[in-house]
Amino acid sequence: MKEIKWVNNTMPKSDDKELAVMSLEAVAKARRFHESFPQYAMTPLAKLDHMAEFLGLGSLYCKDESWRFGLNAFKVLGGSFAMARYIAKETGRDVEQLPYEVLTSDELREAFGQATFFTATDGNHGRGVAWAANKLRQKAVVFMPKGSTQTRLENIRKENATATIEDMNYDDCVRLAAEHAAKTPRGVVIQDTAWEGYEEIPSWIMQGYGTMASEADEQLHADGCQRPTHIFIQAGVGSLAGAIQGYFANRYPENPPKVVVVEAAEAACLYKGAAAGDGKIRIVDGDMPTIQAGLACGEPNTISWEILKNHVSVFAACPDWVSAKGMRVLGAPFKGDPQVISGESGAVPMGLLFSIMTMPELSELKNDLGLDETSRVLLFSTEGDTDPIRYKDIVWYGKNYD
Repeated sequence: MKEIKWVNNTMPKSDDKELAVMSLEAVAKARRFHESFPQYAMTPLAKLDHMAEFLGLGSLYCKDESWRFGLNAFKVLGGSFAMARYIAKETGRDVEQLPYEVLTSDELREAFGQATFFTATDGNHGRGVAWAANKLRQKAVVFMPKGSTQTRLENIRKENATATIEDMNYDDCVRLAAEHAAKTPRGVVIQDTAWEGYEEIPSWIMQGYGTMASEADEQLHADGCQRPTHIFIQAGVGSLAGAIQGYFANRYPENPPKVVVVEAAEAACLYKGAAAGDGKIRIVDGDMPTIQAGLACGEPNTISWEILKNHVSVFAACPDWVSAKGMRVLGAPFKGDPQVISGESGAVPMGLLFSIMTMPELSELKNDLGLDETSRVLLFSTEGDTDPIRYKDIVWYGKNYD
């Protein structure tokens, strides 16, 4: 069985200017935008009391994004807000002037016209972009890396998007999307990774993800939890992780939660950067064979990296068995705990937490994080069974991929 790798964050700190991207004001604006959608509802925060007791924790919460807008994943939060911010900028307005009913109106369509939104995805982000473009009567073109499943491809095409599976990895699909956008009149890249010269749209996407963090924070308070002591958050390019870390660092600046960033072992670019210890970005290239398709990204978001290296406590690289364990644990809870249907990229934080609390060989990590009966742990299950066949293979039939 492949081992979990982890490293404490000892990287030198920078000026932390990117933390302002996730200011409470920016996140509140994104949340108000999402609340204008008729499909909006706050997703559940599952409280896993019996699991917390079994693991020796004070409390355990899991934000269940399988309920988001009927799309079975959180990604639509980022794509929709970024598209709205882009349209607002192009029409000389503030995004606050573009709630859903205005964005989808004939008047705005006439004022803005037609654009084509390009993106690369393993499935969830592309589906969110395609869904938002469809609602706004815009065009979407989606490139998917090799290994993407037919189910995820068809879900994107159902939103009237042009979508193809390419014979290349995710990062090369990002470059392909950028090339096509550059050649297309009014072509726009909507991607949640950032590089030099492409920072504005990724920052808007991260702010859109902040809606999920803001909801979770509100739900914790409603349950009597004043703040989480620990957050486990998964990462591909790091946009989600940077958004969650950024929100909670701004929300609790005097006493922030300890954050553990969790990656797929085959694509652990953030972990490699943290292990090097110099604060510089590291890249993973080539094929990235992992069931954690949403995390199979080898080039970090430059904005997120600045936030993460300044604030994260631990970076971990997890083999696929960790994700499978998390899927099973969340899918078959203790009697009295709510069930969370969590996909391969959604469940790996639960798998890591469960492993830390039950495997003696990870006791050093447990002690370093200070996980005990006083800990209040928050997880984000970012997707449901977006690949139903694989979900059943793992949870029902016990298939292992390592």
